[in-house]
Amino acid sequence: MNQSKTTLLTRLTTLLVIVFVTLAAYPQTRGLAKKRVRLDSLLTARYFRSHYDTNYVVRPEGKLTLKARLNQTGNDFHSKGTENGRHFQSHLSTSHKTTFSVGAIYRGIGLGVAINPAKWRGAYKDYELNLNFYGSRFSLDASYQMSQSLAGDFNSDEEKRTLQSDDVELKILNLAGYYTFNHRRFSFPAAFTQSYIQRRSAGSWLAGISYQAGSLKTTDHLTARYPNAQDARIYMGHFGIGGGYGYNWVIDRRWLLHFSMLPTFVVFNRNNMTINGERQKAQSMRFNMIFNERAAIVHYFSPRYFAGLSLVMNNSIFDDNNVIVNQNKWRARAFIGMRI
Repeated sequence: MNQSKTTLLTRLTTLLVIVFVTLAAYPQTRGLAKKRVRLDSLLTARYFRSHYDTNYVVRPEGKLTLKARLNQTGNDFHSKGTENGRHFQSHLSTSHKTTFSVGAIYRGIGLGVAINPAKWRGAYKDYELNLNFYGSRFSLDASYQMSQSLAGDFNSDEEKRTLQSDDVELKILNLAGYYTFNHRRFSFPAAFTQSYIQRRSAGSWLAGISYQAGSLKTTDHLTARYPNAQDARIYMGHFGIGGGYGYNWVIDRRWLLHFSMLPTFVVFNRNNMTINGERQKAQSMRFNMIFNERAAIVHYFSPRYFAGLSLVMNNSIFDDNNVIVNQNKWRARAFIGMRI
């Protein structure tokens, strides 16, 4: 009997403690809930803040956007010229990188995860990083690539060579920054991140900068196949400024077509080349420009569902008295998404 009373007393005491703790924590829990509501309200107010013309650009009503994307990137090099009286030309390209990614965007803040099946299988050894930011006024494209898959043909008056993977090592960084003047009516995010909706056709003049730096060098793999091949190392750095134009076409409020171009003139460059251990300064450039192009197509099946294609390109042309070099770095993307 005493044992049962003791057990009952213990249970009642435990119950009273739980009730007391719950009542004591209730005001704090309620305050925390209020803080969360206030924080969400602040995010909502900031998200819908109207520093743009709502007749042309609006925010989507859904708080959360989910997207699935298929991405592919590549880099091509073409050169021709004359060295020591010999005419030559080359056409090289890296392996194409294909990735699948999924992402979520909440009130303009996004997070995504990408998968590269070829990398898992060991078929793709290159390393590449792409970063894209699209704001109302400022936008940025950045890419870094380290590749040993550069391959193609090198032809001269005396011989023809085939460059294979691991013959040449490439490291290159590309940056392009934009400023949109007519940001109240023209939206880059509407075409590339869908965090805005373009309601009417509009365009804008653009101002921007470009930067490209990197190196290209031969490897022991090349000299093993061609014993008379030279040990060549090329270093380059280019900075350009310029202006361009972009336009968003809205068709029946279901289709959005975008195209923009920003050519920049290189105002500073630093190039040098080392052949068989002997460093040589590059000649001054006769023509030196970096072009940045973007294109996109977005189709809205309904206010909640959409799909599209986008393309971002970086093209550079370097021309001195002897050699013309053209590089084309591109990234294509197909996507489908929904808003909740």
